[in-house]
Amino acid sequence: MEPAVVQRVKSDPNYQKLVKTRSRYGWLLTWAVMIIYFGFTALNAFNKEFMAAKIGDGVMSRGIPLGLFVIVFTIVVTAIYVRRANREFDALTDAIHRNALTDPQAPTAAGSTQPEARP
Repeated sequence: MEPAVVQRVKSDPNYQKLVKTRSRYGWLLTWAVMIIYFGFTALNAFNKEFMAAKIGDGVMSRGIPLGLFVIVFTIVVTAIYVRRANREFDALTDAIHRNALTDPQAPTAAGSTQPEARP
């Protein structure tokens, strides 16, 4: 990639907002998933009696619904991230692409050659 294009992208306020927002949001969701996973693993390792305790008069232990919760939680967190990425992050990325393709030093007269926009 041309250094001028790289510099335009890095100096674009949309790029800076995208990097900051997506990074912070990604780390927040990562920590949430890690707490759930490591919490479940710690319960299995250090509190076997709690996890093995039966629920009601049946044969199901507490570990089964807690394990199911971990799986469902991961799917929900993924869906939350994808929804925000499709709405907010993709719009910022499109704006960055448009700004990067626009050469501020190119002539703006009717006969000038402008870079083609990518789909």
